[in-house]
Amino acid sequence: MDAFADKLGRVGAWCGQNKYLNAIKNGFQNFMPATISGAVGVLWTNVLVNETTGLGALWSPIMALKVLNPIFAAMQYATISCITIGVTMLVASEIAEANGETGAYPAVLGFILWMMVTPTSFAAKDLGASYIDAKGISHGFTLGQFINVTGEAAKHKITADSFSYSGIMSSYTGATGLFTGLIVAILGMELYNMFRKNDSLKIKMPEQVPPGVARAFEVLIPTCLTAIVVGAVGLVCQLATGAELNALIFNVIQKPLQTLIGDNIVAVCIMYVIIMLFWCVGIHGNNMVAAVKEPIFRPLLYANTAAYTAGNKIPYVMNLTMLQMFAEFGGSGVTIGLVIAILIFSKREDNRTIAGISIVPGLFNINETMTFGIPLVLNPILDIPFILAPVVTLVVGYLLVSSGFCPKIVLEVPWTMPPVILGFLATGGSPMGAISQLIVVAISVVVYVPFLIAYEKFQAKQAAE
Repeated sequence: MDAFADKLGRVGAWCGQNKYLNAIKNGFQNFMPATISGAVGVLWTNVLVNETTGLGALWSPIMALKVLNPIFAAMQYATISCITIGVTMLVASEIAEANGETGAYPAVLGFILWMMVTPTSFAAKDLGASYIDAKGISHGFTLGQFINVTGEAAKHKITADSFSYSGIMSSYTGATGLFTGLIVAILGMELYNMFRKNDSLKIKMPEQVPPGVARAFEVLIPTCLTAIVVGAVGLVCQLATGAELNALIFNVIQKPLQTLIGDNIVAVCIMYVIIMLFWCVGIHGNNMVAAVKEPIFRPLLYANTAAYTAGNKIPYVMNLTMLQMFAEFGGSGVTIGLVIAILIFSKREDNRTIAGISIVPGLFNINETMTFGIPLVLNPILDIPFILAPVVTLVVGYLLVSSGFCPKIVLEVPWTMPPVILGFLATGGSPMGAISQLIVVAISVVVYVPFLIAYEKFQAKQAAE
């Protein structure tokens, strides 16, 4: 056991000190207030002030607030639909800070580099529109199907291909472009750092020049060279594959990972076993895998949010909030189940005292008082349900959502949101989401009870000896 704990400790130390994993983890954590604000916008426009799918259908007076809907719609777009921009800038800033840079400029440069590999000119004929018929079947059309060029324009060979527009598509600013943003932020800032440390590339200004101006000239050549190299990579990708860098990364990296892990309940269960093994030796397992978990499962959540907002079919069963709802409620190891089990079945005053102290933090998904109070760390008897419980509740949750008993999870909510309320909000205000979370809470209690009884017998035996 000691050797195993030592190996896990070394892996945990490496993950904790890895510059890139820390940058990704911190980038997502720092952007979280924005995404939760976006979820508030979705709740307002779809669950509260909405006469078709929300409270407005049941209580019409609330529709007097409809005049405010554009505010909340804009809030949703500026956060959830623009997550790639925000996370790219934050990760670029984290990498630059790890390399010794200071100030806001690296974040701006990260955005510039991402823009250089992002298409900004498109054929208008490809603009799409869709509607859902009475049978629930979606029908899609493109503008090109309706363009009919006649008269003087036809003489000059104006066709549907002649119509174009410029801008940044939401498919690039949203979750689809997330991996491109992460890769460009990391590699671009490392390239910039390499040029930045080369003294021969620095333009030295006289001492009389203000420090801000001198620094601007100092990073001028490194900035130009970095932008040229990143732009060249994007151009080579376009010429070699016929697809822009974002499409290549999405098809080669992001989509396969989401299919291999994000859509695979077995792979996700294995991931949670690894998370809990870290916790068993006193290492914060969620922090260890956050840099891998979030880029895979967060885009799935935002794809669901976008579909929910547009009134389309929700595509994914599993996503970041779904994992939180069914495998992390009450804290890692779904220890709220152990707290309830102790309060109902325990005969030992010391265990009941720790559970009593832990009930309030547990309701807000904080479980350190249980993890280190019982303790669960290096506790062979209770570590079994500690690893098993989140896997069981996740599988049950997956079956509840897949079967349609629980609506698919569409919104991000604060990780401290109490269970049941979390399920209600995450499913867009559905009572079945709350009921589904009640079911898995009860199951977590059932998983912990036999091991708690065995552990208390062990404690009694130790006390007798």
